[in-house]
Amino acid sequence: MKIREIRAMRGPNYWSIRRHKLIVMTLDLEDYEQKPTDKIDGFFERMKAMLPGLYEHRCSEGCAGGFYMRVQDGTWMGHVIEHIALEIQSLAGMEVGFGRTRGFGEEGVYSVVFSYLEEAAGKYAAKAAVRIAEAIAEGREYDIEKDLQEMREIRERERLGPSTGSIIDEAISRGIPWIRLNKYSLCQLGYGINQKRIQATVASTTSSIGVEIACDKEDTKHLLEQANIPVPKGEIIRSERGLREEVDYLGYPLVIKPINGNHGRGITINIQNWEEALEGFKAAKEVSRSVIIEKYITGDDYRLLVINHKLVAAALRTPAHVVGDGKSTIQELIDKVNEDPRRGYGHEKVLTAIKVNDMTMNLLKAKNYTLDTVITEGEFLALKDTANLSTGGTATDVTDIVHPDNIFLAERISRVIGLDICGIDLMTTDISKPVSATGGAVLEVNAGPGFRMHLAPTNGIPRNVAGHVVDMMYPPGTSARIPIVAITGTNGKTTTTRLIAHMMKMNGKKVGYTTSDGIYIQNHMVDRGDCTGPASAEFVLKDPTIDFAVLETARGGLLRAGLGFHNCDVAVVTNLAPDHLGIRGINTVEQMARLKGVVPETVLPDGYAILNADDDLVYGMRENVKCNIALFSMDENNERIKRHADRNGISAIYENGYITICKGNWKMRVVKAANVPLTYGGKARFMIQNVLPATLTAYTQGFDIREIKSALESFIPSPSQTPGRLNLFRFKKFNVLLDYAHNAAGMEALHKFIENLDGKPKVGIIAGIGDRREEDNKAMGRMAAEMFDEIIIRQDKHLRGRTEEELIAMLMDGIKEVDPNKKVQIFKSEREAIDSAITNAVDGSLIVMCSDVVPDALAQVQAFKEKENADLYI
Repeated sequence: MKIREIRAMRGPNYWSIRRHKLIVMTLDLEDYEQKPTDKIDGFFERMKAMLPGLYEHRCSEGCAGGFYMRVQDGTWMGHVIEHIALEIQSLAGMEVGFGRTRGFGEEGVYSVVFSYLEEAAGKYAAKAAVRIAEAIAEGREYDIEKDLQEMREIRERERLGPSTGSIIDEAISRGIPWIRLNKYSLCQLGYGINQKRIQATVASTTSSIGVEIACDKEDTKHLLEQANIPVPKGEIIRSERGLREEVDYLGYPLVIKPINGNHGRGITINIQNWEEALEGFKAAKEVSRSVIIEKYITGDDYRLLVINHKLVAAALRTPAHVVGDGKSTIQELIDKVNEDPRRGYGHEKVLTAIKVNDMTMNLLKAKNYTLDTVITEGEFLALKDTANLSTGGTATDVTDIVHPDNIFLAERISRVIGLDICGIDLMTTDISKPVSATGGAVLEVNAGPGFRMHLAPTNGIPRNVAGHVVDMMYPPGTSARIPIVAITGTNGKTTTTRLIAHMMKMNGKKVGYTTSDGIYIQNHMVDRGDCTGPASAEFVLKDPTIDFAVLETARGGLLRAGLGFHNCDVAVVTNLAPDHLGIRGINTVEQMARLKGVVPETVLPDGYAILNADDDLVYGMRENVKCNIALFSMDENNERIKRHADRNGISAIYENGYITICKGNWKMRVVKAANVPLTYGGKARFMIQNVLPATLTAYTQGFDIREIKSALESFIPSPSQTPGRLNLFRFKKFNVLLDYAHNAAGMEALHKFIENLDGKPKVGIIAGIGDRREEDNKAMGRMAAEMFDEIIIRQDKHLRGRTEEELIAMLMDGIKEVDPNKKVQIFKSEREAIDSAITNAVDGSLIVMCSDVVPDALAQVQAFKEKENADLYI
């Protein structure tokens, strides 16, 4: 078998609107296409022995053992691989369950689709599943545990930590969108001007000075002492001489820790003699240059969590330990503790497995123990100096018994240090009594405290502490979102996008928008190229200066990774025509409609799907949306528009020369189409069709009729405003029209427009497109033969998998079907073709350039125009 491609969906996609995280593997079964599972001797038995958990996969049978039935009856290897990929992810601690396997459009080639939790682990699972299936089919031994461990390690490396993850989960539950900003824990909540950021449990609202203070134990202790908050006696030291002086002054027991440290690194507690003090000093020096030595306070270790200066949770922390039974060795006791199903690798479960390390061995050595020692029944043996969960510690929730004085103390500390999220380590014998009465003390104040002990304590009530973080960042009544308008379809997307963006800017919005020629932030181009995919959408939504997003959304990005947003407020679908078929499993226009239908299906319930009522496939998308519907049509007598009006629906129509909004059966004429510059005096009907959904978008966003009219009349088509969209250059003796028409439907619309333009002969510059079907390129040739008196064939800058000769032959076949004697010239590059056409232009002629690299063609034509102007001036 051969894997052709593995893609990761990260947003709503062709396979699922709700399940965003999907792996899509294009798999060629090769010889296995002729070998369903019932034709491979022993396949079922070997699969069952290696992966017994597959019994729980219900598959289409809908019951436990359902997948087993399918394998026994005979199913194809792609289907088997889908289930193996799901099962091995679950065995590695990533519970997933959604899968689909569908034909790709070629014999023996399939799209194998399955869900993932961590993208890198999902891609690994795809490859491993193919290896496993081949091994089972061939009867070879296979070490599946190696794959499982690799996926566990990938998961721990790639996943958000439990604290960050809890905040993200809470945000998702409230409908707040989020974006991961790096491979670590930096995340954005919300979009545009309403965004907030978190990094672990440090929020964008958190004071950087507060974090600096908390990270410096010397400054922290100094401020707390000044505020009469109880802290252990101690001093900062940097040398063994200073160590000796403080040991003599403070006396034992002691604790030594680095000034700049976290997660218990470099801390040694309960030091009872000089040798232990010296060893602890050296351990702390490995973490920071300066070391703090303090009197060791006896008692229990409590963590108080304060968010937005309010105590929200408290936990009693116990270091990793074992309790003797009088029979088992220490190692056996550790192994027994690690058998607890709540313990796992890293952060995969609520508790972390206990690992023996240098700290453990030092503690055993201090008691003259080894791992083979059998300790007495009931003896409590600490295996770590600190009570961190990440080193195997446990936590008991004590939030409900914290004394009010201690609550006041914790909340006051958060303000003294200046942290809106902090974890306060308190040593006391009884948290239900005031620290002043128990002789306890504050040991540390932590910025970015871990939440795991509160989210899933070993004992006691779990606390939704992440909810308090989200409450702090987005108080009631504030929004995390900005309005998003998404535009898709076959033709007219870019012009409609630019027009809507212009209308929003005219209404005072700070707009970010994406098009096939670049990304624009408040009318400044910040990236050039085809920017219609999910990465470009995220680029705009990450920008903190915008309050409105208009996103052109093309087929390629949807297939590559899904949408770059989860929901939008308005979705426009311009039209659908046979274009880009035969690519990545989309072989029919109906499949293309299903793909582009993803966009309107993501509209929020109170938003609008704006659909073309003149297009059967676009109109059909209304059946799958869960939002308001608005329709547009070039025909006021369209029966679909009439039925929609009878239901008091909103629509936009072209009637009696006017752009008109209909609300129910009431008409509101906005402007004469001929007065909208984009329509070229009403001659460009396809531009009128682009104006209609833009008008509806503005209306649904609260524009009044005068505002819409003003915006439409002020949008002037030009190389800067609408590059490559009907850019007309008037030379002294001839005219040049440059347009992005790149498919038969676009060419047909262009044909209708140029019929209304003066110019003889009409010369067309066209090119075949490598990633289109042969019939599509032939159709382009036929259309060109009908449109132009003379044709210049030039080579596309990107051949996209075909040769120059193949593309020219396809176009010529189409041209000859219409007119075998049509005058045709062939040039190797667009630059040569444009040079020849303009240099040899006949008086009165119209040269029509269908360009794919619009900026280059525009620059070349403008250079000719500038030269002519300069010559005239001279």
